[in-house]
Amino acid sequence: MTEFGILSIFPPIIAIILAIQTKQVIPAILTGLFLGYLIIFGWNPISGALGTIDGLVDVFKSAGNTRTILFTLLIGALIQLIKTSNGVHGFVNLLQNKIERSSRPKPKLQLYSALTGFLIFIESNISILTVGTLFGPLFKKFGISKVRLAYIADSSSAPSCILFPANAWGAYIIGLLALYDHLPPFKTLIYSIPFNFYPILTLLMVAFVSSTNKTIGPMKKFEVIASYETTEAKSQIPVTTGKASNMLIPLLIMIFSMPLFMIYTGYSPDVTGSTIERLWAYIGEASGSSSVLYAVSLAVIVAGIMYAFQKLLNLKGFIEESFKGMNEMLSMAILMVLAFALGNLCKELETGQYVAEVTQAWLTPQLAPAVIFATSCFIAFSTGTSWGTFAIMISIGIPLAQNLDLNIYLALAAVLGGGVFGDHCSPISDTTLIASMATETDHIDHVKTQLPYALITGGASFVLYLIFGFLLA
Repeated sequence: MTEFGILSIFPPIIAIILAIQTKQVIPAILTGLFLGYLIIFGWNPISGALGTIDGLVDVFKSAGNTRTILFTLLIGALIQLIKTSNGVHGFVNLLQNKIERSSRPKPKLQLYSALTGFLIFIESNISILTVGTLFGPLFKKFGISKVRLAYIADSSSAPSCILFPANAWGAYIIGLLALYDHLPPFKTLIYSIPFNFYPILTLLMVAFVSSTNKTIGPMKKFEVIASYETTEAKSQIPVTTGKASNMLIPLLIMIFSMPLFMIYTGYSPDVTGSTIERLWAYIGEASGSSSVLYAVSLAVIVAGIMYAFQKLLNLKGFIEESFKGMNEMLSMAILMVLAFALGNLCKELETGQYVAEVTQAWLTPQLAPAVIFATSCFIAFSTGTSWGTFAIMISIGIPLAQNLDLNIYLALAAVLGGGVFGDHCSPISDTTLIASMATETDHIDHVKTQLPYALITGGASFVLYLIFGFLLA
């Protein structure tokens, strides 16, 4: 049993409850952090407060965390530069003409946004930010709520990343699987995809909701408000000209340069094999955070050069607009620091290990897939990280499947799907935070309106794991 036992689950649970009740995420996470360090330091309030400060500083000891925070600030700069160039208006005008000629413009617009998020499976945060930036103005134009866009952006990103693992997600999971003897990592991951029910059902749900324009739960209220506000303000919407290429070129450079940077950061002259095998090996050793940071940096530089040649921005304007965009992302960067700090705290408290230890003693082969899925859901929801959940639960789920003679692909899929589900629902998840930011949506509103959809597909996934657990046991 872990050192802190049941106390280890209190900080993340308290943070989540307070975030939902107060709609104030920053104080909620700070409270969770303080409670966690109180536990660690034997309930000494002074040591707990100092430990909280040290915990925030320790976030930057991780180069990956620091790169992610810098990436967030630079994304703000890129978005602001694109706005200044009127690139968004150019793209919006291009799509608007196609959508307005459609007999069902709202479903068509939502399907476009969902398809965009689905196709950008290189990196989940880039997918969310691209969809939010591209389609925000059009959703407002056609009277579709921002929370609906946040749901589509969030729910089409991570599921596509986990189902099409030619990215940092796949490389990370393969690295975790490589620790086990007699288990081919790539084959195991690929063969698990058909059993990864939650991402599959989530993408189907997004397609259904988008094509039918259906709403479930509290999202209906926001749809009514958005439709009313659009009707009232429709005559006041300005028509602005701009080049769609001013937006598309920087974004495409960011998207397509990322896999190149992954190959670059993972390159080793000692790797042998066919071209495909070598490329995959490079990706397996790549730094995802470095690749993302390099990609967005390149996009910012290219955008600055493009706009300078068009005489839209000089050097002074480029710097001023970049800092303006970074400033708009400052609150998101702070939230990320807090979320990373809470993740580190949960690791120190061994929250995930405690939850896993409590559940693994009474598992049977028939129930194991569903329980593994539910446990992964809870860990990811409590900690706000799917990747952290993968690290914890793969180390438990794979040996457990081997000991119980359980289908290894089903067990792995349960871990991965549960991690994505919990990450989707958690108000302290970085992807949830970025979806709120990219669509300019109140964070708790996004969490509450997305939750019913996630619970439906998550519940269906749980039932499927029960069924397949008995079928394949």
